[in-house]
Amino acid sequence: MLKRNIICGIITLLVGFVVYYLFLPPINIQSMGFWMFLSFLLIVYTMLTGMFCFDNKGRLIKMGLSTKVTFVSVFVIIGLILVVNLIFSPLFQSSKYASRIDIEENADFEADVAPVNFNQLPLLDKDSSSKLGDRVMGQMPEMVSQYYVSDLYTQINYNDNIVRVTPLEYNGFFKYMKNHKKGITGFITVNSINGSSELVKVEDGMKYMPSSYFFKNLQRYLRFKYPTLIFGQENFELDNDGNPFWIVPVMKYSGISLRREVKGVVILDPVTGDSKLYDVDEVPSWVDHVYDADLIIEETDDWGLYREGFLNSLFSQTNVVMTTDGYNYTVMNDDVYLYTGITSVSSDEANIGFILTNMRTKETKFYAVPGAEEYSAMASAEGQVQQMKYVSTFPLLINLNNKPTYLMSLKDNAGLVKMYAFVDVQDYQKVVVTDASEGIEKATQNYLGDSLIHVGDKTNSRDITIRKINSVIIDGNTYYYIEDMESKRYKLSIKINKDRIPFINVGDTLKVFFNEEKEVTDVIKVEF
Repeated sequence: MLKRNIICGIITLLVGFVVYYLFLPPINIQSMGFWMFLSFLLIVYTMLTGMFCFDNKGRLIKMGLSTKVTFVSVFVIIGLILVVNLIFSPLFQSSKYASRIDIEENADFEADVAPVNFNQLPLLDKDSSSKLGDRVMGQMPEMVSQYYVSDLYTQINYNDNIVRVTPLEYNGFFKYMKNHKKGITGFITVNSINGSSELVKVEDGMKYMPSSYFFKNLQRYLRFKYPTLIFGQENFELDNDGNPFWIVPVMKYSGISLRREVKGVVILDPVTGDSKLYDVDEVPSWVDHVYDADLIIEETDDWGLYREGFLNSLFSQTNVVMTTDGYNYTVMNDDVYLYTGITSVSSDEANIGFILTNMRTKETKFYAVPGAEEYSAMASAEGQVQQMKYVSTFPLLINLNNKPTYLMSLKDNAGLVKMYAFVDVQDYQKVVVTDASEGIEKATQNYLGDSLIHVGDKTNSRDITIRKINSVIIDGNTYYYIEDMESKRYKLSIKINKDRIPFINVGDTLKVFFNEEKEVTDVIKVEF
């Protein structure tokens, strides 16, 4: 009997090592994966010992005590998980679910969000960045055959530049075996403002990657180095010197895999494998993504659902709100922020406000600015050019003339940006689209019309005296072409100031503002 149990135990341990190597469950009682792994081992052991409980004719003989104990243990584990998770569920702990995220509810949009600087605005979304990254890779046939471009494209603030960065990955097992000694030799960066992209070489090669095999595989390497930690989704980022790192959140739970939260971060060098575990409040400032977007959305939904109690969330639903379907990122104060709208639980087409969350610190503010739900604004923009069948990107939220405004790109079937659209958050019927070839500043001018314009630190000004003036109508809009006493030429839209511009005459002196001097300079603002 003892010999039988020892043999069964050894076989179970061997099977357990193989399963642990493949699936990498954390040795942590807060993880559902750990209990599934333990239950699997008990079932394997029970099955092995049970094989000795039948005679040669297949008839059941007396089951051993150890077999009975392991068989019952599986049901005990399942029962305990159900009981523990019931205790830690919103039914009994709704207040703790509501307080998972601390949201400042009286934030001032104008005070917190600086007026938009179009020279620092991430106009390219992840899809467009991916196309640019693939184009860079396609220009290097010697690398395409060995590697592929990861679809991570993490948006980061890199030395005051807004970029998306993504690593290359091994293109299969045999390519790994061929290249694993030198590692992966580069990563791709895409500037989210101007679209410039490049392949950055890593001299010593990145060896600890998700596509690596054996003990150089990133997840396996982390698991064997930190067997008790529960990991979240890793991000690929650059430090201030341009060195690549894996940023891996460390999670904690209440109950068994309930109410997850980030308690720390492992920062790992993919070249050397060196790593360091940081508490969540000690993470270096160059790191942009400690909290993942799905976690922020989940916690915000719990805040909106349970802040008035569990029963209220089911029945009267007083003050119950939720996030809208979608989010985007913006960059402020050297950090990356998540933006998403907050709407009522009735799922109408209007938002009661929106939140901005710092992805490094989880500082979150709610802005009570009622207006259009994002997809309504997107539909409104698409409706302006419905004959083109362009598709809108998810909106960027910007402060334009101290008003929250949606900015979207409209793309064709090939994913190319064809137009820019501005939509007033509080009045999504106010929408203006402009051909992308005219530039974002021109699109801003078209949207604002005779409002005061601020388009960044590149604005120039000049006092001129009019020598000639002519008016023309282009696409239903009135423009004035002016030549000054120095034979310089300017183009003014009547929208800049509908009340004054129609009455300017030869000999009048104006102060004109413009961003770039051309043969015919576009004027964005006029002072009389």
